[in-house]
Amino acid sequence: MRKLALRDDILMHVEKPARYIGGEVNSVMKDKKQIDVRFAMCFPDVYEIGMSHLGIQILYSMFNSWDDVWCERVYSPWTDLDQIMRREKIALFGLESQDPIRDMDFLGITLQYEMCYTNILQILDLAQIPVLAKDRDASMPVVIGGGPCSYNPEPIADFFDLFYIGEGETQYRPLLDWYLENRKKGGSRLDFLKGAAKIPGIYVPQFYEEVYHEDGTVKERRKLYDQAPDTILKEIVMDVSHTHYPDKPVVPFIKVTQDRVVLEIQRGCIRGCRFCQAGQLYRPVRERDVDMLKTYAAKMLANTGHEEISLSSLSSSDYSQLNELLDFLIEDCDRKHINISLPSLRIDAFSLDVMSKVQDVKKSSLTFAPEAGSQRLRDVINKGLTEEVILKGAALAFEGGWTRVKLYFMLGLPTETAEDIRGIGELSNKIAATFFDTVPKEKRVNGRVQIVTSTSFFIPKPFTPFQWAPMCTKEEFLDKAHQTRQGIMEQLNQKSIKYNWHEADVSVLEGVFARGDRRVGQAILTAYTRGCMFDSWSESFHNDVWLESFADCGLDIGFYTTRERADDEIFPWDFIDCGVTRQFLLREWQKAQEGTTSPNCRNKCQGCGARRFGGGVCYEEGNEET
Repeated sequence: MRKLALRDDILMHVEKPARYIGGEVNSVMKDKKQIDVRFAMCFPDVYEIGMSHLGIQILYSMFNSWDDVWCERVYSPWTDLDQIMRREKIALFGLESQDPIRDMDFLGITLQYEMCYTNILQILDLAQIPVLAKDRDASMPVVIGGGPCSYNPEPIADFFDLFYIGEGETQYRPLLDWYLENRKKGGSRLDFLKGAAKIPGIYVPQFYEEVYHEDGTVKERRKLYDQAPDTILKEIVMDVSHTHYPDKPVVPFIKVTQDRVVLEIQRGCIRGCRFCQAGQLYRPVRERDVDMLKTYAAKMLANTGHEEISLSSLSSSDYSQLNELLDFLIEDCDRKHINISLPSLRIDAFSLDVMSKVQDVKKSSLTFAPEAGSQRLRDVINKGLTEEVILKGAALAFEGGWTRVKLYFMLGLPTETAEDIRGIGELSNKIAATFFDTVPKEKRVNGRVQIVTSTSFFIPKPFTPFQWAPMCTKEEFLDKAHQTRQGIMEQLNQKSIKYNWHEADVSVLEGVFARGDRRVGQAILTAYTRGCMFDSWSESFHNDVWLESFADCGLDIGFYTTRERADDEIFPWDFIDCGVTRQFLLREWQKAQEGTTSPNCRNKCQGCGARRFGGGVCYEEGNEET
């Protein structure tokens, strides 16, 4: 019987002790004497959020399917346990074995959100691993990062030994095999990193340095190891129907943010929204075979006891076999009283018909994402959604019995005007009016429609057409939110509209991290040493400490956020090849400034570069490259 890393008196004094004890249904236990590699897989946030992440579920299951590898999980201890662990010098541990992370071979950290960067340092610090890669010796685990934020790894490059760029199913086995071979030969940590740098998709930051112009922009990247690659091409799984997928996900003891079975139906998106990083990084669209999905849905529900299944995709209604899959699930799930969740649906008759099928009894809220208040601005961002389609979709929804609609917009988009901002309130009002025009008085069960309008602040991300765009200041963001609120208050149906907006301070900092260079790491480390952690949680975010940290490191936040980039500027992430060419992104940036739209991938190929991978939507019948 394993011994818990935390004493009973500690567990009794922390919030949600089940976060730290492991032993959940479907968690994997192995005999330490029978394995060669121990891998700690980390999500740098609390258990409830990390347990909801599909990527870690896939890798955890895949690693543990190998007889010689044991993969465990680790999450950020909440602030109450953090203080106790520091005070009592308790080393951070894996949930399965309860052994210290520092005794394992690898620590893999998923990089899903920039505002978790100080939590990465918390993980390293509590694990008693030096936070700077240059200070680690052969006794320490190899620290590897992966996930969407690794597409600009430079702000956190000094904290990692290597990064895995792309989808994790392809190169982890070769990487672990090289680790075992190097260990068998008695090779050093440096020998391992040199060999790892030759594996596709692996980036070893210590083999490169950035050189800057006097104005602070990147002049060049110099290789410090001749055999390190000049560019890192992302790893991608083209046959997603025959790759590893977990059929026994770990079932948490406590409620987590996504407390359901998650079935990934496809990767990528055909839509080409110019603000969306995921839509570019995961090109081309690759669909999973419907029979494979049926099989896994049945297995996962049986193996977990969950009462809900979510079909995961960037745009679920674009999955070509959705009707067949839903018909199967509805028949199976209805019999077992299991709910079906369909996020990421578009506003059209097909999607609403789909929603009617899966929400036949309980009509929960519908979510629409117009993103911009005017048609002009929706064309700039290539949203591919007209006001006519939005209002028609709302009318169909109200006829179908829905009375609550969530609307998502962004403020601060390129070329945005006061008229575009007013359009948010006007569109919200028109949707509310559509309810009163569509639903007779006698059928209005709750009397009034509820429109929840939310705005987030636009953050330009790498590998999007808007990577060249300037970002707003905090004051500009807040002024735009004020204008939006005023515009809603002026509407006839204002009582039916509730308005929420995001925090501006956090958005500005996220913008710095998103497009930052290696120098930003100094400020991250400084802020962490001054107590910054859990920056994505409003109660833990200390903007004044961040401002002081940047100032003390001689870094100008505006340099990373508010300036517009020249077309030929070298970006800190330009050494990574995400499959979409810079020429395509620049072409889309120019089209955005002209207000010109581009068709989606199924309607007409735009020559983005993803065709080189040899499959997916690029090779569907009639989809010739332009």
